[in-house]
Amino acid sequence: MFKRFISYYKPYKKLFFLDMLAALFISLIGLLYPILTNYILKKLIPEEKLNWIIILGLVLLGIYFIRMLLRYFVQYYGHVMGVRMQADMRSQMFKKLQKLPFTYYDEHETGKIMSRMTNDLMQVSELAHHGPENIFICGATVILSFAYLLTLNWLLTLIIFACVPILIIISLFLRKRMNRAFMDTRKSVAEINGALESSITGIRVTKAFNNSEEELRKFESGNKQFVKARSKAYKAMGLFGSSTSFVTDLFYLVVLIVGAIFISKKFNVDYAILTTFVVSISMFINPLTTLINFVEQYQEGVTGFKRFIEIIDEPEEQEFEDAVDLTNVKGDITFSDVYFDYETTKGVLNGISFHIPSGKTIAFVGPSGGGKTTICHLIPNFYPITKGEIKIDDYNIQSLSFQSLRDSIGIVQQDVFLFTGTILENIRYGRLDASVEEVYEAAKKAKIHDYILELPNGYNTEIGERGIKLSGGQKQRLSIARVFLKNPAILILDEATSALDNVTEAYIQESLEELSKGRTTLVVAHRLSTIKNADYIYVIDEGKIKEEGNHIELISQNGEYAKLYQQQFHNEELLINSSKLKK
Repeated sequence: MFKRFISYYKPYKKLFFLDMLAALFISLIGLLYPILTNYILKKLIPEEKLNWIIILGLVLLGIYFIRMLLRYFVQYYGHVMGVRMQADMRSQMFKKLQKLPFTYYDEHETGKIMSRMTNDLMQVSELAHHGPENIFICGATVILSFAYLLTLNWLLTLIIFACVPILIIISLFLRKRMNRAFMDTRKSVAEINGALESSITGIRVTKAFNNSEEELRKFESGNKQFVKARSKAYKAMGLFGSSTSFVTDLFYLVVLIVGAIFISKKFNVDYAILTTFVVSISMFINPLTTLINFVEQYQEGVTGFKRFIEIIDEPEEQEFEDAVDLTNVKGDITFSDVYFDYETTKGVLNGISFHIPSGKTIAFVGPSGGGKTTICHLIPNFYPITKGEIKIDDYNIQSLSFQSLRDSIGIVQQDVFLFTGTILENIRYGRLDASVEEVYEAAKKAKIHDYILELPNGYNTEIGERGIKLSGGQKQRLSIARVFLKNPAILILDEATSALDNVTEAYIQESLEELSKGRTTLVVAHRLSTIKNADYIYVIDEGKIKEEGNHIELISQNGEYAKLYQQQFHNEELLINSSKLKK
């Protein structure tokens, strides 16, 4: 893991070198004060060379000014380097997320993923900057001060530095506890982000059902877990900090007692040397304390980097090694004895076989959970099948490149997802290089162009988060326009109108029929009235094809399809009669 972390410094090695060079000079300058203190006490004061004292003071002032500039460089450019590394990691993570399979998003909440990309990488950035800087500056200062103190009195120096192993032992002993505590904190923050993202996204549902108290309860549950995890982390930090502070206090005590004994016993220690030791100890303890406190930042940075690496190491969607591009697509589709299981649900599809000639419209009907939508998800190869074979134009989809396969397929779903932005941007998402005129033409075919022109900002109208400013029918027509612009050979309509009222559905249905012309079309529908004219209909239940045929044939079989149709027809008749009675 250490090598992987170091690799992110590579693009900024020049800046890193300058940062470390500045840190070295900062350490060297810090050593001048005790050296000059000893020189002034032993030489200049006894010899009454006041002019030299003033000159050295001015020189030291100039050197401190240089150190101020060096510290500015380290603080500013060091942080810039850390932020750039953070941006590189964030870009790498985002690119990785684009390549992960659908199964990953089935199992991981959006808020938790966002937490890894924001909170975790912020801590990694801080470690990237402060880590080398603290180790280099503080480490160099400790080593140089140790070497200098040895020249003054090696025995007193060794006695003082005997306290260092105690600090190291305490650090090692408490390190694992802090690591676990900070990892628990990371997880609790991710839980809160997940709950928050879900609650804010569904705020309208919450208000509609008057369930604010329930959302508050769920949030508070995660909040309490965070407090508990953070309290545990602070307890570990408190134990760590108080223990190490006690040891650092021993340094001053040792210098005072042992130095006084050495002076009284005349062990080559005078008042000038003792004063220099007192000054040097403060210079030695400060970087040592910084290194000790750095353990906390190190633990947070390391746990954040581990969570980042977990995503980076996730298996990507695996494309066939010698994948070929699907060109001149006709749209002939064949399922041959296809089986499919989700990780948590087995037996979703059990030996499904059918053939769709190019340009034909087929429909899937049946109870919820029967496998209809799963079939639609398998055609673009969103999930790898468990067994069997799916072909498009005699090509096994496993042998096709993802891009060429998915470029050939357009999907209109019940739950339309629109991006925050303008109407123009959302329609153009179907083909990013489309001209404005082509966008207008797609909107006309989707029968939404006139409505857009009535808006104050026309196609530049902001639609809000997920298109919240639009009605269900308007969002659906935008998604249809997007597919018109894409112009795919294969069209999948997955419950495209089931969430709409009858009037809006009839209007949208015209757009869908226009969209389906000349394309191989798969329709998933609960309202059988919308698929009566399909070339072929499959009744799917329990992962199997229970019935098949066109509308007339299925009605004549008097099976499951006929029952569903009669039930819906009866319900529609009741609604019509009820509305007549009200009038």
